[in-house]
Amino acid sequence: MNLHVINTGFFKLDGGAMFGVVPKSIWQKTNPADERNLCNWAMRCLLIEHNNTLMLIDNGLGNKQDEKFFSHYYLNGEASLERSLQQAGFSPAELTDMFLTHLHFDHCGGGIKRDGEKLVPAFANATYWTNEDHWHWATKPNAREKASFLKENILPMQESGQLQFVKEKEGRSSPFDFMELFYASGHTDKMMIPKIRYKNHTICFMADLLPSVGHIPLPYLMGYDTRPLITLQEKEAFLNEAAANKYILFLEHDPVHECCTVQQTEKGVRLDKTFSLKEIL
Repeated sequence: MNLHVINTGFFKLDGGAMFGVVPKSIWQKTNPADERNLCNWAMRCLLIEHNNTLMLIDNGLGNKQDEKFFSHYYLNGEASLERSLQQAGFSPAELTDMFLTHLHFDHCGGGIKRDGEKLVPAFANATYWTNEDHWHWATKPNAREKASFLKENILPMQESGQLQFVKEKEGRSSPFDFMELFYASGHTDKMMIPKIRYKNHTICFMADLLPSVGHIPLPYLMGYDTRPLITLQEKEAFLNEAAANKYILFLEHDPVHECCTVQQTEKGVRLDKTFSLKEIL
């Protein structure tokens, strides 16, 4: 198995929204805000090369939205999905599987592109994976999340015939023998956290269960979470498991750190070490 970090650029979100009830005087120590109270966040994806499988986990924001949309999110940085895939030695047509932790626009927007007047999958030969419960949640969105579930990012997966649903059995099943899934419903319904077996490590793609190292303390929850008290329970259970088993946590949104480990302390689970993925490959 080979793993590749696929950077798709940065975007900006309100710091208060990203840290909920935590005061700015505390969270700005790890995630400094600009004069508009915006913090910069990565959209870091993971490419897995294993036997005949070439799987990308999440795909960033994409570039098909209009100028008004991008004016809200300040897309920045040199990296892009296409450029990062090319640097890793692959073309979009080579992907066999596009695994989506959930269908918020910053996680799935790069999976659909414009082809003239049409919206088509950016990965023509890939199966797009979500789960049935989350699909229904995303295609019939509640008012709180409606702005995050964009039909132009989602419906073309199904219309193309490339969409498949992961079948959940006992909460952790996966169609792939190299990973298990942890389901979390505090941020959005049935978000999937992949746990990848790599050599002697378990690498967990944290999506929005743990956006950054600044979110490790339990009360540091996003204002975007639809069920924050459930997030609190899920996060506590997962971080305790991660500390006990020395999981490597791959951070999708941390603007600086690719990976970290956590440890138990007198104050609960806290940061242990940060490092790049290359340091363990």
